[in-house]
Amino acid sequence: MDAKSAQKICGQPGRARKLPFLLKQLCCPNCGAAETLNRHSKLYGNDPADRRGQGRLQRGQRVWCSDRGERGGCGCSFSIFVAEVLPRHTVSGPWLWRVLQELLGGGSTKAACEGLQAPFPLETIYHLVTRLRERLSQIRSRLSCRCQPPASAQSDPLLQTVEHLRASFPKGLCSTADYQLHFQMPLLE
Repeated sequence: MDAKSAQKICGQPGRARKLPFLLKQLCCPNCGAAETLNRHSKLYGNDPADRRGQGRLQRGQRVWCSDRGERGGCGCSFSIFVAEVLPRHTVSGPWLWRVLQELLGGGSTKAACEGLQAPFPLETIYHLVTRLRERLSQIRSRLSCRCQPPASAQSDPLLQTVEHLRASFPKGLCSTADYQLHFQMPLLE
């Protein structure tokens, strides 16, 4: 299993702090060994709410599968991300979801960013929307396993996918985080 597929996603930000107590109950995604996982280090990233760029936000936890002694682990490490985090991106899942909701409402990407007072450049959102468009086939395939796509009046495949995300996770506040938590896959790989 490669490093990208050996990631996990946990539900709440507070749960990332409780992971050391749960790790012994999990199996390693690389070798399948039980009771070998240890906390390695915390994952930090930029805090988009901090305008000066000095803030750091805990985005997850690194975990190591111990191969010392008779534990029988593989010695590999992997990441456990908080569900609201888009791995390798400063933009959070809830923020991207708000932008997608604005696009679904008929607005443009620029108007959505200006209306939401984005703490990052407009080009960042353009880049994320482009990456999301490139992954629509994988996302829609996974969503189709969960529920049938709803009838849509939208002609844009991205907006159809946003409607499908909303229909797949109707009780959640942020369908991007719900998607990552349910499928244990980053929305934007």
